[in-house]
Amino acid sequence: MSGNVVHLHKDTNPTDPAVTTLTVVPDPPAASPVPLWLRSGRTVRAFLTHETTRGTARGIARHGLYVVGGARIVGRRAWDSRTTARYERYMRTAEAAGNFEAAAEWEERGQRFRDARHRRRMDLLHSPLHAAKGAAVSAGMGVGGLVLLGIAMAIATKDATEVVTPLMAVIKFINLLITIVQVVWGPALTIAPFLALLALWSVGAHQQAAPQWALPAGVRNGEGEPITPSIVVKALRDLGVPALRRAIQEMGDAGASMLSPIVIAGCGVEVDVTLPSGVSTIEVQNRRRKLAENLSRHEHEVFITIPQAARTVRLWVADSGALDEPIGPSPLATDDTMTADYAKGKAPWGQDLRGDAAALSLYQRHLLITGLSNQGKTVALRSLALWLSLDKSVQFLMGDLKGVGDWAMFDGLALTLIQGPTDEHVIQVTEMVEGAVDEMNRRIQAPPGTQFPPLIVLVDEAQVAFMCPAKDEDKRPYGGAKANSRYFMAVRKIHNQGRAVNVLMWQGTQDPTNENLPKLVREGAHTRASLALGTESQARMALGDKAVDGGAAPNLLRPGLDRGTLVVASDGITIPAGQSSITVRTHYIDDTAAEAITDRAKALRDGVTTLHAIERDDEERDPLADIAHVIGDAPRLRTQDVLKRLSMLNPDAYGTWSPVDLTRVLDGTGAEPYKSDGRMVVGRDHITRALAHHDVDGSASDA
Repeated sequence: MSGNVVHLHKDTNPTDPAVTTLTVVPDPPAASPVPLWLRSGRTVRAFLTHETTRGTARGIARHGLYVVGGARIVGRRAWDSRTTARYERYMRTAEAAGNFEAAAEWEERGQRFRDARHRRRMDLLHSPLHAAKGAAVSAGMGVGGLVLLGIAMAIATKDATEVVTPLMAVIKFINLLITIVQVVWGPALTIAPFLALLALWSVGAHQQAAPQWALPAGVRNGEGEPITPSIVVKALRDLGVPALRRAIQEMGDAGASMLSPIVIAGCGVEVDVTLPSGVSTIEVQNRRRKLAENLSRHEHEVFITIPQAARTVRLWVADSGALDEPIGPSPLATDDTMTADYAKGKAPWGQDLRGDAAALSLYQRHLLITGLSNQGKTVALRSLALWLSLDKSVQFLMGDLKGVGDWAMFDGLALTLIQGPTDEHVIQVTEMVEGAVDEMNRRIQAPPGTQFPPLIVLVDEAQVAFMCPAKDEDKRPYGGAKANSRYFMAVRKIHNQGRAVNVLMWQGTQDPTNENLPKLVREGAHTRASLALGTESQARMALGDKAVDGGAAPNLLRPGLDRGTLVVASDGITIPAGQSSITVRTHYIDDTAAEAITDRAKALRDGVTTLHAIERDDEERDPLADIAHVIGDAPRLRTQDVLKRLSMLNPDAYGTWSPVDLTRVLDGTGAEPYKSDGRMVVGRDHITRALAHHDVDGSASDA
């Protein structure tokens, strides 16, 4: 009973408990084996679907198709060289583009090619006779020459047999050549097909003449694929513009004639595309993402601008991943000897997309920088101020309405530095800007030809000022964009007249809208720059309609990823001909490097006492004490600078002062203005002694 299990158990019969019975239980049936054909099928399927097998199959197909594609390319080239097909394609291309003059020129070239080909064919009809005559003459002259040479040898050697020696030598040489050809001819006929296949494979491999599914993974994904004319034409053809697609199909392969030469431009390439008749540039601009994908690039790696030529778009295509790599450090941080020149120099701001240095002239230009929060706006604005601080003639009035210390390194360098986000800080900043307006008016009233040092009025996070709800005692709002808004009107006055006397307004603001950046203010800036924004309407507010219509698109920058990259519209920076804006990747200068730069700037000056608040005329003032305060640690200060700082300290008390008023106050104190290097100055020591005597006299009189 093999294969069975025997179970013994006692019967539970109470009448006979000793009885045991044997129970035979058969084994459970064994599992049925998997059929051999099914196991073989699974193995074959696993083998066929394995990545190694599929890669090998793709490789075999790819290299075979390279030969087919190479044969097609070589055949097309041969056909073009022997026929007028090329001229006809160019002619259709010119007609499709509406350039009938070029079409007529290509037709004329095609006709000249036909005439030359006809002459060559007629010459072939007479060439055998000419060749036979030439061969007979050459043979006769050759044999005669050999015989003469043999006669000369026979005379020299006195041996008559030498007459035929040259002729026999030539015959033996010909026989040797025939022998060599007989030996080589067979292997050459065997190898020639393989050499031809190798040549065709080489052409096909170079042109990647195989379907996409057969190409290597990197090429299939387009990673690092070079930009060629055929790729650009295919990308435009598949852009989804029916008129453009039809025109390119009529042009055939000669659609590349729409393109200018593709040139290397920094970390990418640049090409101008002349669109055919019936296709507008806006149709291409609106399909930037699709065009980038057709070029195997991300959207941020393709920039479309409009040059001066009609019906032309300029494409700049970055190398894959190139824009994600950081640029080098700022020359301000690496060159300790660098100085600035407000009138003639340019601030090193960063690099353009070509990789060239991007420098900005700040001379008599109001400035506006906008962008979403945390995109590098403050750093971009601060780097310009850092460069300009290295010109010791430049003076700063600064208001930081963020108040987190981004501008703290200018303490001891700026005449005024107000930091904080509250309404009280907005009031202080507004009064600072109004003080700059008073200084501007004083300069305007100066004698013609008077030279004034640059005064930069800088407000970061200016949207806080425009949106401030506070009002003064006369119910005039500090914020807003109405005619009674104090901050708005002060900025407008500087925009209107400040440039002529070197009083300039710089502002940085977030997320531009009509509420936090009024139209009259943003249009008053000569230099407008924008980092990443959310919408096209914001881009138009930031840069203006002309720049956006010309291709500027800060709204297409990637928030967070393109931090520090901004689009600039200004005549103070070199912009390629025909463009209205330029994209700049700014250098990043951290706080430590910024402090080192401001330390160098402070060393160029005699010492600046920075005001951190604008004092109000709530009580009677002591002019002598205020003069000592504004002079600070400087050994002496020009009278004009003393007046200007007094005006900043308290516009109500000192805003209308002239040199006569200053002389009147100091007359008889022993601290009267005196000449130094040909200029009237006020000495710190003189003021200190006068103030000490003033205090003693005051104390005595009080007593």
